[in-house]
Amino acid sequence: MTSDTDELGPELNETLDVESGEMTLLEHLLELRNRVTWSAAAVLLGMIPFFYLPLGLWLIEFLIEPAYVQNENFRAQAITPMENIFTYFRVALLGGITLGMPMLVYQALRFTGPALTNQEKKWVIPLVIGASFSFVIGLSFGYLIVLPTAYSFLFSFGSQFADVTPTISSYMDLTIRLLLVMGIVFQTPIIVMGLAKFGVVSAKKLLGWWRLALVISFAISAIVTPTPDPITQTLVGGPIFILYLVGIGLAWLVKRD
Repeated sequence: MTSDTDELGPELNETLDVESGEMTLLEHLLELRNRVTWSAAAVLLGMIPFFYLPLGLWLIEFLIEPAYVQNENFRAQAITPMENIFTYFRVALLGGITLGMPMLVYQALRFTGPALTNQEKKWVIPLVIGASFSFVIGLSFGYLIVLPTAYSFLFSFGSQFADVTPTISSYMDLTIRLLLVMGIVFQTPIIVMGLAKFGVVSAKKLLGWWRLALVISFAISAIVTPTPDPITQTLVGGPIFILYLVGIGLAWLVKRD
């Protein structure tokens, strides 16, 4: 015996599947493509102001400042003709990611939209604002705390037998990677709070995992930190764990068990 919906035909069945929130694999891939396209466009638009020469050069000088603090005679070198240009584009990309962060977070949350209830969808905009603000705080922490401490150690270690004179590309690569790592690290409370609000985890369960979280925090630090020194890794792993605890508090506030 066939059901009533089977008799309605495949076209209507497909419509009913879409209306019920179900998506095929192809539809998921198309949705992902659209979200990635919007995210890439936001980053490219965010890069445009930094192609304006004075602003781009100012940002490069701003990022070199932590090295000047450790060595007032510091001057990076370029050993290839294209190195300064590549550095300029890399710094502009950092600016584009920073300005485009609200759109990046929004598109990531919208991609999960079909799985969210109407009540949960109301949290999308607050999460976008919170995640974007946290990213900027992470960049600030990286610039004011992590970079000076890391370069103080790296520039002084072994200085008795060799002067540290990095190329501008290697210096910016390390600087930008550390800043982006800290920007992502400071997303931890927002991610934890969002998972709790959407019912994936609970504050009680997260608190019970604190020992595992401590180990994972420093394991992540060892993986993502581009330098092997313990000082830099501690400056990354420590905040991850502390922010995890902050996330537990936020999780308890948004969804008390």
